[in-house]
Amino acid sequence: MLTPWCSGPPHPGRVTWSPAAGRRRVDRDRTAYPRRVTTRHTATIRPATPDDVPAILRLVHELAAYEKEPDAVEATPEGFLACLFPADGAPTAWAHVAEVDGDVVGMAVWYLTFSTWLGRPGIWLEDLYVTPEQRGSGLGKELLATLARICVERGYGRLEWWVLRWNTPSIGFYEGLGAQAQDEWSVYRLDGTALEGLGRA
Repeated sequence: MLTPWCSGPPHPGRVTWSPAAGRRRVDRDRTAYPRRVTTRHTATIRPATPDDVPAILRLVHELAAYEKEPDAVEATPEGFLACLFPADGAPTAWAHVAEVDGDVVGMAVWYLTFSTWLGRPGIWLEDLYVTPEQRGSGLGKELLATLARICVERGYGRLEWWVLRWNTPSIGFYEGLGAQAQDEWSVYRLDGTALEGLGRA
């Protein structure tokens, strides 16, 4: 179980920025992370709320289609609410959304990990997605920067995620931010009947 100092979500806050002008105005206290962007439209990066769950699930389906697995999503609104906004206990995952003129157009869904080598937590970015019409606007970078700020301000040691090897646009984007591929590792997964079989052994 995670200890309280590393298990809570970031405090809500709000930030405004203009990708075109390259200027930011941060409206936050020392522990607030959301950002607002002002161009011809008003864009905001903020922590998700329960009302955002339908939009998040819509974006998950869009991402699955982009990753060529449109029928793979089994998630439900109830499942997201139970994990992100449980009635009892601490969340097991968190999300930030990018909102333009009141519409949710991007998301970053994440949870906490722990490194035994570092002896401290990190963030695992499960999904990062921005709708096609908003790509290139700076929203994807700002979602990542929001999570990076959480890591820096809370003393977390890593921000990590997967990327499909054929997804060269995303790979170029991530490497441009200084991210490095961890190619020496192989991913193993137990799910479905294999997971059930071992879990019942």
